[in-house]
Amino acid sequence: MANFETLFAVVNAGFTETVMVAAREAGANGGTIIHGRGAGSILAQKKYGIAITPEKEIAIILVKKSIADKVMNAIYKAAGVGTPAAGIIFSLPAERVVGLKYDAEEEPSNN
Repeated sequence: MANFETLFAVVNAGFTETVMVAAREAGANGGTIIHGRGAGSILAQKKYGIAITPEKEIAIILVKKSIADKVMNAIYKAAGVGTPAAGIIFSLPAERVVGLKYDAEEEPSNN
């Protein structure tokens, strides 16, 4: 079972700081920002009632599974569809993670 979740917050350009502040306040340590361009359709804009802004930013945040819902909800409240960030947030399990520093009591036993 995965101990981590990878959160992806896709927001309008200029709103990743809002995402990161909310994520940190909910217990996340940091993230990676990727710049991108949306490819939404007119149909999607009409169906969901939101403006599709072409310039996007994606915050990728790795969190412990135990706080994933809390962080995700905090991000959505601060930067979700009903805000100027018009963000969507989704998660994927992180099956294998290498390179993070763990507390000694959290390290898996090799016995």
